[in-house]
Amino acid sequence: MNITTTSHSWDEAVALFERRGLPVGSYENLYEEEYDVHAGDLAVEGNLDLDATEPDGTGYIIDGDLTVDGAVINTDDGCPALVVLGDLRAAAVYLEGDAKLIVRGDVHVGAFVGHMTDKLVMIHGDLRTRVTVLSSEFEPDLVGGELFGPVLRPSYFAPFPEAVPVAPETVLVPELLLTGADTDPDEWRGFDTPGVHGGRLLERIEAGLPVTLAEQTTRG
Repeated sequence: MNITTTSHSWDEAVALFERRGLPVGSYENLYEEEYDVHAGDLAVEGNLDLDATEPDGTGYIIDGDLTVDGAVINTDDGCPALVVLGDLRAAAVYLEGDAKLIVRGDVHVGAFVGHMTDKLVMIHGDLRTRVTVLSSEFEPDLVGGELFGPVLRPSYFAPFPEAVPVAPETVLVPELLLTGADTDPDEWRGFDTPGVHGGRLLERIEAGLPVTLAEQTTRG
């Protein structure tokens, strides 16, 4: 991510968080190190691959709204933190590594996917999606507002009691559904969300292809 930033010490970062009203409970578990701060709103073309970014500090703080033309993606361990002090808008968010994502405002995405990650994920506003896909006991540490959109999840947990479970075939494009020909769990990345092929889901998100029927209809 090639953006203009200034380096902030941990004390300077905390002072910024306090000015913007970010609760202590959100940032107290971040590494107390330097952070790269972008002043104001930021628009990113294409995907924001957190695994591929190399900040000077421990992570990025966007002091405004963040709009990503593609997806915010994390699949590996060791990615930088991403703190958005406004709203986050993106085609999708896919979290599978050790993501640290904090959003002071709302999150607006086509798909929000969380799978098997050792993470810190806190959204203080609403989570508004065309679909939320949860796998392998992933759930955000906080959604302070409301959840909008259907949720696909394993039957063993229900982190959003207000969400009505739906069948994947009523939400996802057919290419993302598990079939009898899919016999290798590694290919679907070990997703335990019933009926969902995690490998093809990631591939389509990375490629910017529709993952929901609603999105496919809109683009068509």
